[in-house]
Amino acid sequence: MEDISKMAGVEELDHVIEQYHLVAGEFIKGNAEPYKELFSRREDMSLANPFGPPVRGWDEAAQTMERAASRYRDGEIVGFENVAKYVTSELAYIVEVERYRARVGGGEDITPVALRVTSIFRLEEGTWKIVHRHADPITTPRPAESVI
Repeated sequence: MEDISKMAGVEELDHVIEQYHLVAGEFIKGNAEPYKELFSRREDMSLANPFGPPVRGWDEAAQTMERAASRYRDGEIVGFENVAKYVTSELAYIVEVERYRARVGGGEDITPVALRVTSIFRLEEGTWKIVHRHADPITTPRPAESVI
């Protein structure tokens, strides 16, 4: 019986990841609302996006997502490159390169955006929720001095 529930959990996670990718399309058009639905509301959740320092807790994360989405306009998904995925019965993670095209900040040109992203999911009351997301623009090798 336990093996069946684990399989259902893995299948449900795949569905949540599909939704995550779909709502990213709304996010890069400036709409954070559908995106926020996939995140945990618990105070131990965290978010680190390319526009600022990491935050912890739902209230700060929700505000951070809204600010980040407001920096994108007219976006479209280019694709998601899966680097790694690991699933247990209670926690899972994915590492991906997310690729978009969007107007960013005050820019008028639609430009390519590539983000290195790690997302951690937790099973909460039978539903997979994102409990941590870290995204940054490091998708190619950089010199050691780039960390200074």
